[in-house]
Amino acid sequence: MKPVEIPIDGVLDLHLFRPREVPDLIDDYFQECIRCNLLEVRVIHGKGSGTLKKMVQRLLEKHPRVVSFQDAPPQAGGWGATLVKLK
Repeated sequence: MKPVEIPIDGVLDLHLFRPREVPDLIDDYFQECIRCNLLEVRVIHGKGSGTLKKMVQRLLEKHPRVVSFQDAPPQAGGWGATLVKLK
């Protein structure tokens, strides 16, 4: 499969990826954000059934570079996105 190029701009939209790709994608994306000195990231997981959001939050709880995370404000996606602070 051909690699997908995504911009490193602090916004990661997971709608384009399969759930099994999410753990590696988040790790790789965070590494690139840190390399670019972007320490606040918005992860868009959508509202749906909440399954992907729960998966993302479990990953964030264990990720060594995550300082904190919270639901995005309404104008940034509300509970369909998570704001993440990296160290």
